[in-house]
Amino acid sequence: FIRPSVSPWGAPVLLVKKKDGSMRLCVDYRQLNKVTIKNKYPLPRIDDLMDQLVQACVFSKIDLRSGYHQIRVKSEHIPKTAFRIRYGHYEYLVMPFGVTNAPGVFMDYMNRIFHPYLDRFVVVFIDDILVYSKTREEHAEHLRIVLQTLKEKQLYAKYLGHVISDGGIAIDPYKVEAVLEWKTPKSVFEIRSFLGLVGYYRRFIEVFSKLALPLTKLTRMNLLSLEKLEA
Repeated sequence: FIRPSVSPWGAPVLLVKKKDGSMRLCVDYRQLNKVTIKNKYPLPRIDDLMDQLVQACVFSKIDLRSGYHQIRVKSEHIPKTAFRIRYGHYEYLVMPFGVTNAPGVFMDYMNRIFHPYLDRFVVVFIDDILVYSKTREEHAEHLRIVLQTLKEKQLYAKYLGHVISDGGIAIDPYKVEAVLEWKTPKSVFEIRSFLGLVGYYRRFIEVFSKLALPLTKLTRMNLLSLEKLEA
C-alpha cells in the first residue's frame, strides 16, 4: 500500500483509536486539500437511502475492508500522498483516507459497480453496502449476486450507525453511548462536532431543531465571547 518517498510533499500523521480498540493511522491532508480541485460528485442523503427499505424484512450489512485502499492512485499523483513519520518518509500507492475527493471518487465507483441493482435490493453509501429483500429465499439470491460482483471486482468485504430490522430503523446503541458519554464541549469546534454527531440522527429526535438551538447559537459566537460565557 505504501513505499518510501522522496516527494517534496509530506503531511503529518496521528494515531486514532477505532471502536474495536485498535489504532488507525490518520494522515493530515489539510494542506493538500486546500489546493485540490474539488470533486462535486453528490453523496446521497441517509434519509433517502433508508426510504428504500420499506417493506423489506431481511437485511445483510457488508463493510468493505479498507475500502479506499482498494483503489490505486495514478502514478503522477502518488507523490502528493506522501506523509512523514519519525522513522521515514512514505507515499501511498492506493487512495488514502483524508484526501478531500476520496468519498466522491469511491461513491462514484461503487454506484457504477452496483448500478443494475440500486433501488432494487442494494443500497450503497461510500464503502458500506446494504442488501435488503422481502423474503429469505429472495435474499439468498440477492446476497449471492452482490458477493459475486465484489469477487469479480476484487473488492474485499469485512450500515451507517443504524440498526435495521423488520421492526424498523433504530440508532446503533454504540452511537447512543457515544452521545451519553460525550464530554462537555469547551470550544466552538467541540460544539460543532457534537452537533454533527447528534444531527446525523435528527430523524429520531423530536423537535431536534428546538433542542439544538442554544448550542447552534453558541457556534456563531467568537472565541472571546465563548470564553466569557464559560467564565
